[in-house]
Amino acid sequence: MNHNNKGVLIVISGFSGSGKGTVIKELIKNPHYALSVSATTRQPRIGEVEGVHYFFKNKDEFLSMIKNNELLEWAEFCNNYYGTPKQYVEKQLAKGKDVILEIEVQGALQVKQLFPECILIFLTPPNLKILKQRLEKRGTEDIFIIEKRLQRAKEELDYIHGYDYIVINDVLTETILKVQNIVQAEHCKTIRNQSLIRDLKGE
Repeated sequence: MNHNNKGVLIVISGFSGSGKGTVIKELIKNPHYALSVSATTRQPRIGEVEGVHYFFKNKDEFLSMIKNNELLEWAEFCNNYYGTPKQYVEKQLAKGKDVILEIEVQGALQVKQLFPECILIFLTPPNLKILKQRLEKRGTEDIFIIEKRLQRAKEELDYIHGYDYIVINDVLTETILKVQNIVQAEHCKTIRNQSLIRDLKGE
């Protein structure tokens, strides 16, 4: 019998350019994971698809979602809004899926307040010099935005202590394995296996 059939909520954050998207893309190849699709007011990048990468909203639509309490968390960054629609997450957890949220630090801490049992994982490159190289190599933003993102990365360092785990994303295969091991360990925690304990006691 599967005593622990509820999914685990996994929040993955990291500096812009830390490789979050690549790591998550590999993780969700495993059908046990479900990726929560965020809503945002920013413009789509080339190749991004509505309902797959984001739900693209205008500002009025997003503010309406906030007012109607339809978001698990939300934040404003670089003059755009980002948020997590609540309904999708709750449905997937009930199905036993491990749900991954890719959100920034402010939103992550909001989620932790609502779901204390969620896992907060922060991905980082080995150092900020490598982070800058990755942002420049990406080629999607000008130098002004890159410098703004590097400044933001330094500010985000103050929030890392609120996370449960920090994973250095240097070698992709090793990063994937570390995250998977963290999730499996969380599933084995006694707090998530109370029904098994009751069965063992014969209750």
